[in-house]
Amino acid sequence: MSIIDNRKAFFDYFIEERHEAGLVLEGWEVKAMRAGRANIKESYVVIKDGELYLIGTHISPLPEASTHIQPDPTRIRKLLLRREEIDKLIGKVEQRGFTLVPLNFHYKGGRVKCEIGLAKGKKLHDKRETEKKRDWEREKARLMRSAT
Repeated sequence: MSIIDNRKAFFDYFIEERHEAGLVLEGWEVKAMRAGRANIKESYVVIKDGELYLIGTHISPLPEASTHIQPDPTRIRKLLLRREEIDKLIGKVEQRGFTLVPLNFHYKGGRVKCEIGLAKGKKLHDKRETEKKRDWEREKARLMRSAT
């Protein structure tokens, strides 16, 4: 079950590979995500000391959040992957010019997971082409509906 999708990532990047990673979250963050108060539009993944971290994710705390904690909506969150996967991703990012972007948050077995994509940036003409295809598909569907 998907919590939130990053549709902007598919517009800005060519997604080559997908990987599922766990997230280190606090209790109030999980509750806020269940309420749909997360935003990953401006998020990205960085590599620091052989680990992956999610930066730029904004999770708004619920007003009913505990009063004895100070929630930080944009804190850096650690991603959990197997060592082999991390090493493979680090190699591709450093050698081939790929970047890592979060694609969505979803539940799996009662836990919040983050799907990250190994992506290559699109040029402006690629974005225009994507938009033309999307407009054509929309127009084609409209014509098919009106024809029947």
